[in-house]
Amino acid sequence: MKSYPTDQIRNLAIIGHGDAGKTQLAASLLYVSGATPRWGKVDEGTTTTDYDEDSIARKITLNTALAHLEHKEHKINLIDTPGYAAFVAHARPALRVADCAVVVVHAVKGVEVQTEKTWAYANEFLTPRIMVINQMDKEHADFGMALDSARSTFSRAIVPFTLPIGREKDFRGVVDIVHMKAYEFDENGKAREIPIPEAGRDVVDKERTRLVEVIAESDDALMEKYFEEGTLPEEDIVPNISKAIAASKLCPVFAASSTTLVGLSNILDGIVDYAPAPNTHEAEHGRTAAESDGGQPLTRKYSADEPFSAYVFRTVADPFAGRITVMKVVSGRVKSDATVQNTTRGVAERLGALHSMQGKQLDKVDEAAAGDIIACVKLKETQTGDTLADKAAPIVYDPVEYPEAAISFAIEPKSRQDEEKISVAIHKILEEDPSLHFSRDAQTKEFILSGSGQLHVETVVQKLRDRYHVEVTLHPPKVPYKETITARAEVQGRHKKQTGGRGQFGDCKVIFEPLPRGEGFKFEDKIFGGSVPQNFRPAIEKGIVEAASGGAIAGYPLVDFKATLIDGSYHTVDSDEHSFRAAGRKAFRAAIEKVKPTLLEPIMHVEVVAPVECSGDIMGDLNSRRGRVQGMEMRGKNQVIKAQAPMAEMLDYQSKLNSITGARGSYHMEFSHYDPVPGNIAHKVVEQARAEGRIRAEEEE
Repeated sequence: MKSYPTDQIRNLAIIGHGDAGKTQLAASLLYVSGATPRWGKVDEGTTTTDYDEDSIARKITLNTALAHLEHKEHKINLIDTPGYAAFVAHARPALRVADCAVVVVHAVKGVEVQTEKTWAYANEFLTPRIMVINQMDKEHADFGMALDSARSTFSRAIVPFTLPIGREKDFRGVVDIVHMKAYEFDENGKAREIPIPEAGRDVVDKERTRLVEVIAESDDALMEKYFEEGTLPEEDIVPNISKAIAASKLCPVFAASSTTLVGLSNILDGIVDYAPAPNTHEAEHGRTAAESDGGQPLTRKYSADEPFSAYVFRTVADPFAGRITVMKVVSGRVKSDATVQNTTRGVAERLGALHSMQGKQLDKVDEAAAGDIIACVKLKETQTGDTLADKAAPIVYDPVEYPEAAISFAIEPKSRQDEEKISVAIHKILEEDPSLHFSRDAQTKEFILSGSGQLHVETVVQKLRDRYHVEVTLHPPKVPYKETITARAEVQGRHKKQTGGRGQFGDCKVIFEPLPRGEGFKFEDKIFGGSVPQNFRPAIEKGIVEAASGGAIAGYPLVDFKATLIDGSYHTVDSDEHSFRAAGRKAFRAAIEKVKPTLLEPIMHVEVVAPVECSGDIMGDLNSRRGRVQGMEMRGKNQVIKAQAPMAEMLDYQSKLNSITGARGSYHMEFSHYDPVPGNIAHKVVEQARAEGRIRAEEEE
C-alpha cells in the first residue's frame, strides 16, 4: 500500500449514541468506495470494524476499531467508536487523534444522551465536526426533527449540505445545497444527477441562505462583504467552508442511509473537500522528555520535514498477531524496521513492519508521513498513551485521561489454576482497555475490577473465559471498615508459661488512649530504668500491632490509638522476644474491655453532574443513602451536586443514577475520611462478620 502526503490524509472519528448506525455507516462507506469487495452488515456480523466475537454476538461496538479507504486520491482513516454508555469513554482517544469527528444522529430518535456526551468530548479536544443524519429510510424518519434537535442541543451553525429527496422507504436521493445539484442513487450507492425537485424548493433556498450567513459570520471580512451585498458570491462560499469547519464555526449535515447506501458518496466527497487535513492544526503540544528540566513545553508541526514523533492511542491484544500498537504519526516520516525512542519510558523500540488497519486485517505499508495512522506488531515496552520519537529530538505528548471507573466488583478465580492465570490475563486486557482498573485491596485481600458500568465488567469476565480460559465469579466488594477506641485505659499484659525446663515470661503495663481520626497508631516508650530490657520493648509494640490488625469487635483493623509503655517486669532466664510479644497481645485484649471500641466506615467525597431537572431526585436519593449534600453549582447546562456519603451505601449508585437521569448523569467519587458507624448498622456489620468467621476466638498462648 502506498504512502500518502499529509494534505491528502483525513482522520475521522465516528461518534454518537448506540444504535445510530455508526458501524454500519463505516462498513457502507468502505463498500461504496471500493475498499472492501463485500458489503459488511451489522445484522449478519460481517462488518469490518466489529470483528471480535463479543461485539458480533451483542451487536454493539465494545472498543474503537480502525479501517481505511481511498477516495479522490486521498486516504481516509475511519475510527469507529462505541456509543453505549458503558464503553463510550473509548471515544476519547479516538477524538484525541482525529482531525474531524463524524457525529451520527438517528433520523427517528434525533440527538440522544451519548451523542451529547461524545459532542462534549469533541469540545474538550477542540475537534471539528461534520454530522450525518442516518437511517433516513426507517419508518418515522424525520430529517427536520433530527436537524432541529441538533441545533437546539448544540448550535445554530449546524447547516445541512444535503437535504433528503423522499421519506422513509421512499428516501432515494439528496439535494446538494452547496453546489445546488440533486442526485438519485441505485442499490449499489451509485449516484446520477437529476433536476432539483420543485417540491420542497423553499426549504432548499432557506438552508442555502443559512449556509451563506454562517460562512459570512465565520470571518470579519466576509461579514462586511455580506452586509454590503446582501449575499456572498460562489467564489467566497466554497473556499471558506473548510476554514469555517476547521475553526468549529460550521458543522455540515448530510442526509444518508447506511443500509440503502443513499447519500454516502456525497459524504465521501464532503470529507475530502471540506474535512480538515492533519496539517490544518497549528501544532501538536508536548513537552521535553528530560525530568531534569521539569518537562518544558514543546510543539511539533504536522509536517514531514519535522523530526519523527508519534502518539500511541490504541493497543489491540490480538490472539494470533500478539500485541498490536496503533499510533498517529504527528511529525516527520517513519519507515519499516526503524528504531525509535519511547520517550515516555526512556527505552528504544524497533518498529518492524508498518501496517494500515482494516478491521482485524493488517495491510503493509513501507513508509508513513505526518498525519497518518499506522500499526506495529509486538513492540516490547510501548503502551497506550506513550510517545515514540526520534532519539535525537525527543518530545512527550500528554496521554488521554479516562473518566474514573464508576462501578467496582470483587473478582474471584474459581480454582487455584485460574488464580495463577488471572493476573497475566487481566493485564493483557488492561493494555487493550485503559478505562479498566484492577487492584488488590490490601485490607480485604480481594482482587477489585472496576469499569464504567456493569456491562463493561461483564464483558471482561466473558473475555477472560473465552480468550484466556480463566473462570471467575463477581460479587460486590467488601467495604474496608476499620475500628477504633473511644476511651482511655491502663492495663497489664502478663504472659507466663512453665512447661518444664526453660519457661516463658513477659510482663508489661500499657496505657491505651484514642487519637484524632486519621492519626493511625503511635507507640511511646516511657519506661525509665530497666524494668523491661531495651531489646524486648519493640516486641511489645509488635504484639500490640498484631492484635490490633485483627480488630476488637468485627475483625477489622483497629486504628487511631496510642499505646504508651509505662512499666513491666522480666525474668533473666525465661524472658525472650516471643514472651513479650505475647504480653503485648494480652495487654491489647485486656484494654478492649475498657476502651469502648467502635466501628468506622469509609466516607466518600461524591460529585454528581446531571441535568438541572434531576437535581431534586438526586439529592433525595443521596439523603436516603445517609449522604450529606454540601453544595451545588452550575457547570454549563448541568447541575453539580457535591456531597459526602458512606462507601457502603454507594456500591450500586451508578445504576440508580442512570435510572434517575436517563443515563445523562455521571459522578466522581474519592475517599474522604472515616466516621463512626451508626449503632443499628454497626450491629448488622458485626453479625455479618461473625457469620463470615472474621471474629477470631482468643488464641491460647
